[in-house]
Amino acid sequence: MKYTKRLFLLIALCLLFQKPLFAEVPHFLDFKYILNQSDAGKKAQTFLQNKLQKGIKDLQVKEKKILEEEKKLIQQKKIISPEAYKDKVTELRKKVSSLQKERNTLLESVAKQRAKAKNELLKNLNPIIKDYMNKKNIRMVVDKKSLLLADEKLNITNDIIGLLNKKLKSIKLN
Repeated sequence: MKYTKRLFLLIALCLLFQKPLFAEVPHFLDFKYILNQSDAGKKAQTFLQNKLQKGIKDLQVKEKKILEEEKKLIQQKKIISPEAYKDKVTELRKKVSSLQKERNTLLESVAKQRAKAKNELLKNLNPIIKDYMNKKNIRMVVDKKSLLLADEKLNITNDIIGLLNKKLKSIKLN
């Protein structure tokens, strides 16, 4: 009985002062949400959307002009000589090809700027997350898209957005 009490007391003391054997719970954040909802991310998206819309409007104006030229050419088909008609058709095809290249260039330009903005945000985001982890004694942060199910108390997205908004107001895209 004496040994049982001592053994029980020893086990209780060991359990009381022992560190937990299980790993710390990882926290998570939603990178996509941060990129889209931070001040700098919103400004970059607005800039890129405006650039794309303006470019598309310009392309639509050019496309209408080409369609008008095509209609005029079809009407003139019987009036002009076959050689002149072929030359004008060739010229019209070159304009269409040029318009397609211009459209592709616009889309590539916007895609490159979007990737640049994303990289710039991530470059500024990593030190913020590291500092936050050090201050809160967090050992692991996981992206939300990698999770199946988690407690919302472990979500640090809004904290990180607040810190990012304080540090980075906008991204230079030009």
